[in-house]
Amino acid sequence: MKSIFLDYATVSAGDLDPASLLAAAPNLQLRELTRQDEVAQYIDGCEVILLNKLQITREIIFNSKELKLIALAATGTNNIDLEAAKERSVAVCNIRDYCSPSVVQHVLGVMLSLTHRLSAYSRDAIDGTWAKSRHFTILSHPIRELKGRVLGIVGWGVLGQAVAKACEAALGMEVRIAQRELGEKQPGRVPLDELLATADVISLHCPLNDQTRNLLDARRLSLMKSDALLINTARGALVDPAALADALRAGRLGGAAIDVLSQEPPTDGNPLLDSTIPNLIVTPHTAWAAIEARQRCLDEMAANIRDWRDGGRRGRVV
Repeated sequence: MKSIFLDYATVSAGDLDPASLLAAAPNLQLRELTRQDEVAQYIDGCEVILLNKLQITREIIFNSKELKLIALAATGTNNIDLEAAKERSVAVCNIRDYCSPSVVQHVLGVMLSLTHRLSAYSRDAIDGTWAKSRHFTILSHPIRELKGRVLGIVGWGVLGQAVAKACEAALGMEVRIAQRELGEKQPGRVPLDELLATADVISLHCPLNDQTRNLLDARRLSLMKSDALLINTARGALVDPAALADALRAGRLGGAAIDVLSQEPPTDGNPLLDSTIPNLIVTPHTAWAAIEARQRCLDEMAANIRDWRDGGRRGRVV
């Protein structure tokens, strides 16, 4: 069984053990990097391809005659033409609930950093501002407690539920859940516009699709409280970056933590990559990246491949 991992370096920086993968696919080639225009060349003759973010298009699927399984190192499947895979009877599997502890830590970390204004106060401590203070402390950046505040979760999957549980238990926050766009009304859930208007923190955990692209545009961002926080660890295209940058600069939003952009890496720039935007934390898609989570990623992929070889449907989306 010829197989290849096209972008192994997106998961491992040489710090993981690939033994489980190599046992599941004994002839596996681990390629650190493959350009998009090289995909067809390197998967030629492969029955199994493993990948993270590369695009597997209809053309690639139909021209890869030996292809039988696409194993994703991610939960999201928007980079795979699933309809083409169905038509060609190519199995597709993703992995789930492998990075929840890491994402929860990230959400809590950025939420607390923004709420306690850690960057601003750290700057004051080292740039001489504190030394010039007439008092033992500085109170120029308002801090608030999160206990009793409303956390709005958009996307009630494994990650959204894990973040909600942690914020309830650790911080005493009140959790409210967004009603799915165009979905059936579910008891206890709140229409998105209403949630945006009432929440103190919004955390995004929904997939990217035609219904959720630019889900938070200028109109919806304007509904949020002026001191509210927005956290996005899901997909960059869920939020209009220019509208978010404008809202932060104008003080119409309390702060934001963005771990994902619509283009990664952002080679063409992005309105949020401006160090003058206040109360903004931008990180390079690392919420998921604790070493334990990345090892689970490999081990979950291996389990999916073993199950597929045995005729099972573990992790299958096609």
